[in-house]
Amino acid sequence: MASRKRNFNSNGKAEDETPKAKITRESLREMLFVFGYLKPYKTKFILGLIFIALSAFSTMIFPFLLGKMIDSATVSQVKLPGEAIQALKGNASMNMMSNWNLKDMNFSMNTLLLLIFIQLIVQMVFSFMRIYLLTEVGERSLADLRSDLFSKLLTMPMSFYSERRVGELSSRMSSDLSQIQDTVSFQLAEFLRGIFTMFIGLAAIFWLSAELALVMLAVVPVIAVLAVVFGVKIRKMSRKAQDQLADSGTIIQEAFQGIATVKAFTNEGFERNRYAKSIYSVVSIAISNARYRGAFVSFMIFSVFGAIGFVMWYGVKILPPGELTMFVIFSVFVGGTIAGFADLFSQLQKTIGATQRVREIMKETGESVNFDPFSVAFEFRLKGEVVFKNIAFSYPSRKEMKVLADINIHAMPGEQIAIVGPSGAGKSTLTALILQFYKPDSGVILFDGIESSVIPLTQIRSQMALVPQDVMLFGGTIYENIIYGKPEATKAQVEDAANKANAHEFISQFPEGYETIVGERGVKLSGGQRQRIAIARAVLKDPAILILDEATSSLDSESEKLVQEALENLMKNRTSFVIAHRLSTVRNADRIIVIQNGYVTEIGTHAQLIQRADGMYKRLVDLQFQE
Repeated sequence: MASRKRNFNSNGKAEDETPKAKITRESLREMLFVFGYLKPYKTKFILGLIFIALSAFSTMIFPFLLGKMIDSATVSQVKLPGEAIQALKGNASMNMMSNWNLKDMNFSMNTLLLLIFIQLIVQMVFSFMRIYLLTEVGERSLADLRSDLFSKLLTMPMSFYSERRVGELSSRMSSDLSQIQDTVSFQLAEFLRGIFTMFIGLAAIFWLSAELALVMLAVVPVIAVLAVVFGVKIRKMSRKAQDQLADSGTIIQEAFQGIATVKAFTNEGFERNRYAKSIYSVVSIAISNARYRGAFVSFMIFSVFGAIGFVMWYGVKILPPGELTMFVIFSVFVGGTIAGFADLFSQLQKTIGATQRVREIMKETGESVNFDPFSVAFEFRLKGEVVFKNIAFSYPSRKEMKVLADINIHAMPGEQIAIVGPSGAGKSTLTALILQFYKPDSGVILFDGIESSVIPLTQIRSQMALVPQDVMLFGGTIYENIIYGKPEATKAQVEDAANKANAHEFISQFPEGYETIVGERGVKLSGGQRQRIAIARAVLKDPAILILDEATSSLDSESEKLVQEALENLMKNRTSFVIAHRLSTVRNADRIIVIQNGYVTEIGTHAQLIQRADGMYKRLVDLQFQE
């Protein structure tokens, strides 16, 4: 999978260096995937392409009119004897029809000025229409692609997320799609406009003077090749400087995040020296880069203006002033277009790379998730019976390590099942299988006697609720976080759920009440408050099966008491699976299942298991009692 490089610009602002891909027949075929999203807007897209061609053509009229204006001004300033004027007039009248061509068209200065302004107005209209149409098409088509990509990511199984970083996926949603959008909205237009401009410009200079055109074209490739060589070297140096600056940014981030450790170990001097060494490396690279850029700019000034001077020197011998002006301007258009193709080519490589990375996700096999509103079908309405029959499981990324082996559990509707054991025994994995986050390698899971594979995934999960140890609240309001459990719930139902979760009292004490912003991941609330909001969310969902993953392990005694009361309210009349390290919280469980090294080693009530002198549960209880 392609990686992304995080760089910093000269202002210290983070940038994403989009990796490039080789342009091949296969990679270009991948690009057709993007154009599939243009189909609903193909009429406007085609109109945009037409306006690109018209815009390029109208742009190339300007040098012609400017040249004619110079010719007209030159002729009007030349003083001829009266006999010569009469002779020219007679000759013109005799040969006007036989020798007429576009080069010989003559207009007055006023007419030419009027034509130039008409051309500019037409150019404005064409430019506006091409930008407007292609931007609209690009925005709408990429919005469709963004929506599809986000939907695809939402369907991906947990194994997908365990192997990828969230930052990488966010980058694909932002940087990669923005790169594709720029190509559709702007770069494609500029490329096509450049093609039209180049061919029209080449036709114009050969029409004006084939001899001078060949002279000019002999000079341009030399300049272009040298410019590319310099450009590659400068880009490498710039990237090296950006990488070094990124390293210095990492030093700042680490120092400030661990500022307590820095101060505790009196390493302020060490961090200062480390940062200074990094930043002065940036200075050294930047100075070296400045030499190349200085040489490049000097070379380009000499080459471009030298080429123009040479063309003017040679062209004045074979072309009149107006046509020579046309030739120079057309040549500048052609040269500028050719020079711009290098950057467009680089952008195309980035776009192909972005498209390939997006396609990787779109080709992945996701879960069968229902995005539309639905109600639980009668035949799939769960009572809460859960059966694990000969379950074995290994994580997809670590197939050689068996996490669960030969697990057999039978939970009846309404039972409270406690799952205990040492860290790494497979307790959380067991609940992940209940939630269908993963599929077992062997064996079957049954809900009310029906195999899990028969019941639609959304139907199963819609009847379950999870209260994890590390509660993740969304950055909105308390009300929005609670109603997440049941988006169609009324305000009264939300408040009732908060009451049952022992959360209504502290929520009411906030000035904004339920409209209080919780901050990113709920940072504005205490751990106990976050837990109770998560419990309220689960209460509102009213699940048939409840999973509590160490929901009180990180709380103080007072918060634990309030949360435990809320959990007891939540567990009434529903099947509950409770993972707990604090064994005092599971004494009243209907059954306690002890897992060790992936196997179920003990099953029974607290009273039964405490009698086993050599049992794991007894040892765990004794250890906690000694603490």
